[in-house]
Amino acid sequence: MISVEQALGHLFQLVSPLGVEMVPIDQAGGRVLARPVAARLTQPPFDASSMDGYAIRAEDARPGATLKVSGESAAGRRHQDPVRPGEAVRIFTGAPMPPGADRVVIQEDVERKGGTIVLRAAPGPGENVRPAGNDFRLGDTLSAPRRLGPAALALAAAMNHAELPCHRRPEIAVISTGDELVEPGQAPGPDQIVASNVYGLKAMLEAEGARVRRLPIAGDTIEELQAVLDMARGTDMIVTIGGASAGDRDVIARAAETLGIEQDFYKVAMRPGKPLMAGRLAGTPMIGLPGNPVSALVCGVVFVVPTVRVMMGLPAAAQPRDRVPLAADVGPNGPREHYMRAMLEAGSDGAWRVRPFARQDSALLSVLSAADALLVRPPGDAPRRAGEVVEIIRI
Repeated sequence: MISVEQALGHLFQLVSPLGVEMVPIDQAGGRVLARPVAARLTQPPFDASSMDGYAIRAEDARPGATLKVSGESAAGRRHQDPVRPGEAVRIFTGAPMPPGADRVVIQEDVERKGGTIVLRAAPGPGENVRPAGNDFRLGDTLSAPRRLGPAALALAAAMNHAELPCHRRPEIAVISTGDELVEPGQAPGPDQIVASNVYGLKAMLEAEGARVRRLPIAGDTIEELQAVLDMARGTDMIVTIGGASAGDRDVIARAAETLGIEQDFYKVAMRPGKPLMAGRLAGTPMIGLPGNPVSALVCGVVFVVPTVRVMMGLPAAAQPRDRVPLAADVGPNGPREHYMRAMLEAGSDGAWRVRPFARQDSALLSVLSAADALLVRPPGDAPRRAGEVVEIIRI
């Protein structure tokens, strides 16, 4: 067996960032920007008011001054004429500053009397004014690689980009294996169960930005597995669920040599998820997940998601971990890294604490569905008392 860290290292070596394509900006949400993009203009392109009020000159900025309102400047419709001494221009948020004015007195600090105003307060130089280029200037860049969230997309749009260079979304074939499985909605036989792992894994990977091709269930024969694997041709990665253990009926393990699977590693020192394998099939990266529902989904979080992120152009990195106190005592851990299903709860001080579920069986989807964290226990970890700080992965 190899460690979780070693297994991740092997997986990162199996894949690389996919090619780059230009994506319309309104379809780029969640994609990974492949290279920096430069601003095609300056923002704001002019000195602009940051408040509703009146644009005035420096020499008129004194309490009690009475000024004539000589015009109006609104967003998209500027006041063209210079502001002369003794004048003010009504101005609105985002509007260009008129020539000659260098500050804005907010409307709450003036008394309007017909066509004049009386200043109650005196704004300082540049007060309530956003200078040209205050946000960004021509040539400033949006760095890459980065996941394009709402703020980054808004910035790219403000920089005047209608398309963005993004890494291609990986297409991943997901295959459930086992004679015991039937599709949801079908009536299982007396010795069968409903296939569930593939649907959780599909949702997990699509949330990361992958395209998932869910293939038919492969029965426990090499011929059936080969037929389904043939349907995965042209995908960027193949993920199988089940059949990777060492039992007589575990088809992936038995078929590896027959099908030409180049195995990179098999078995990881973790629980749940020990019977994890990875390698290549005809040059395509392949990950074999355990068949137990919780094992498959935990391995999806720990291994498959970080691997997909590399394919999308993000740096190779394990899932981020947070450090939080325990809400309850936990006993000693065994020789394998343990990913305990757990729930975050707020303490009386408002700080988060983590409480592992009492039942940790790798077949209990009901427990996993209630969990919002995996409590990570190192191999051989000593008993821990409530209040001690531990590491978690949020899920």
